[in-house]
Amino acid sequence: MTLMLNIFMISIMISNIMMILALLLSKKSFYDREKSSPFECGFDPKSSARIPFSLHFFLITVIFLIFDVEIALIFPIIPLFKMVSFLIWSKISIFFILILIIGLFHEWNQNMLNWTY
Repeated sequence: MTLMLNIFMISIMISNIMMILALLLSKKSFYDREKSSPFECGFDPKSSARIPFSLHFFLITVIFLIFDVEIALIFPIIPLFKMVSFLIWSKISIFFILILIIGLFHEWNQNMLNWTY
């Protein structure tokens, strides 16, 4: 029991020494304040968060996410081909792809796929 306690105390001491050394040897300065801010891509974190955002860009992002997830859902259909009969497999595949095509036509009718604004 004392051996376990000694090993635990030594590991705590080593980790504390490492953290103190890292704190003392790091070269952080006041000028690195911008790097530690939440936004590094040109946004001012101190300004208002209510800036106008392109709704078209948001809708294209949603379309990308939908079709990205669709690929992840199509992959399990391939091994399913060996587990069930061809008739059941084809019904499942056609139904899934039909839902995606209907969604694509709906996005097309809503002019979400129009890239020029």
